[in-house]
Amino acid sequence: MKVAHFHFDEGLPPLLAGHRGESDLRYPFTGPQSLKHLVESLGIPHTEIGPVRANDRAVASNYQVQDGDDVTVVGFQPSPDPAIEPRFVLDGHLGRLASYVRMLGLDCLYESSADDEQLAEIAVSESRALVTRDRRLLMRKAITDGYLIRSLVPREQLAEVIARFQLRRWIKPFQRCIRCNHQLQPVRKEDVIDRLEPLTRRYFDDFRICPSCLQIYWKGSHFDRMMLMIAELG
Repeated sequence: MKVAHFHFDEGLPPLLAGHRGESDLRYPFTGPQSLKHLVESLGIPHTEIGPVRANDRAVASNYQVQDGDDVTVVGFQPSPDPAIEPRFVLDGHLGRLASYVRMLGLDCLYESSADDEQLAEIAVSESRALVTRDRRLLMRKAITDGYLIRSLVPREQLAEVIARFQLRRWIKPFQRCIRCNHQLQPVRKEDVIDRLEPLTRRYFDDFRICPSCLQIYWKGSHFDRMMLMIAELG
């Protein structure tokens, strides 16, 4: 039996399976094992870790851990100024979060019936960040960009995603359909007036429409609440 000594940076101990809250632990293992395999066997997907050092030397995720190794694992560090706007695919349990992400104007695919294989394929083939509460899904080798949602509360989940992917610079409300993710298009009031409620006809003139599901949007009280929620996220 071999033993490695693991030291986990702040934020990672709560994710440990069977060792929740422990920042330092001795982990016995047998046979040749990669760093990725051992860390994930402890419950932490590789998408959640950043720089790793073994015996004070930087190592990659495929490093073969040795008996007596002293391993320090740091949590993933997001780029402070991402050059490319992130795009997302969310699993079937995050429908409200998907609506919130689209509300920010960000490209977010969501299909409640999609299975793990489909989600992984979309993430890889379309270079999308996979956001989920399923650890095993993020542990797939093909997944290189993803995030494990911690909270069960949708607004807190949105705050997590904004922080993890540094989304502040990309927020552009009133740009995407909350229902189906398509980009909205301007539409003349007279072209949709027969679909508007009397008070909407009277007080609003700026409208947009989803070219896919034909949902109509305008900057009413719902838009003001949306902007307030964004501001409260800090």
